[in-house]
Amino acid sequence: MIVFALVTIAAFQPAAGQSADIANQSFSIKDLGTLPGGKSSQAIAINERGQIAGGSINSRNYPHAALFDNGVVTDLGTLPGGERSAAAYGINELGQAVGYSFDSKGYPHATLFENGVVTDLGLLPGGDNSAANAINNRGQIVGWSFNASRASQAFLYENGVMTDLGTLPGGYFSSAFGINERGEVVGWSTANGNNEHAFLFAKGVMTDLGTLPGGNSSAAYAINNRGQVVGSSSTASGNTHAFLFEHGQMIDLGTLPGGTNSAAYGINERGQVVGSSSTASGWEQHAFLYEHGVMTDLGMLPGDNQSMARSINNRGEIAGYSAPSNSVWHAVLWTRDR
Repeated sequence: MIVFALVTIAAFQPAAGQSADIANQSFSIKDLGTLPGGKSSQAIAINERGQIAGGSINSRNYPHAALFDNGVVTDLGTLPGGERSAAAYGINELGQAVGYSFDSKGYPHATLFENGVVTDLGLLPGGDNSAANAINNRGQIVGWSFNASRASQAFLYENGVMTDLGTLPGGYFSSAFGINERGEVVGWSTANGNNEHAFLFAKGVMTDLGTLPGGNSSAAYAINNRGQVVGSSSTASGNTHAFLFEHGQMIDLGTLPGGTNSAAYGINERGQVVGSSSTASGWEQHAFLYEHGVMTDLGMLPGDNQSMARSINNRGEIAGYSAPSNSVWHAVLWTRDR
């Protein structure tokens, strides 16, 4: 059943110089449903056409990659013999989706889903596991693959070739999560020991983006065409906070009121950021929209107590998921009412 609900955002005092129009916002939240017979689903990535890539449990209780498009949930299929598990994590304006599918031996392989065709993107030499996390409009794909040492490595796939992007100096593991139209890649890599650091890979060079002050680990999840990067970083207090990296600086986006931890997963060309944050209630995560210096709680479906926002397009449509305490997630779409 498709459920519509109106979430009214609690009023707050805008900071000096900010528009009072931001206060008392309201957002509509729409349950995108599941594959036929399924009980749960997740929306991960949204394009400018409003097509959403993600996953859903099917009638056989297997997780499958799914496309949510204009009220219809479509199973994107699997690699031959891989019907037990698949998911989609990225989508471009052509409707090409990427993610993973099990192969006939039960290993996840980075996968392209396009026009009903499921393509195995392969592995780095010697590897047996891989997954794709994002695709741009040029068809460049990023993700991770094990190598011969069974260490995950960030990769860039283009023109039929999977290239190992390596790690930061002293690192052993890495993974890529986002790519923009300029081919700039973001993700995380271990560096000089076991700590993970957010990276930007551009023009053949991997750059350490550092951490928030006092933090020792970070990860980058998305980048827009302006070069703005979002992710999460540990802080001096030991908590994790969402960040925006721009102009060479990592900016702490904070948390929702009373919260201690947050992470940012998506950003559009307008610099609007989405993610999730804990609240004063404790462990429960709430989806947020961050804009004009303000983090706004997007709410959740009626009866639920947690939600996550994963991506936002330039129209301000936000894809994510909502759940009650038993964690039966449902893919949702948030849209602003005014």
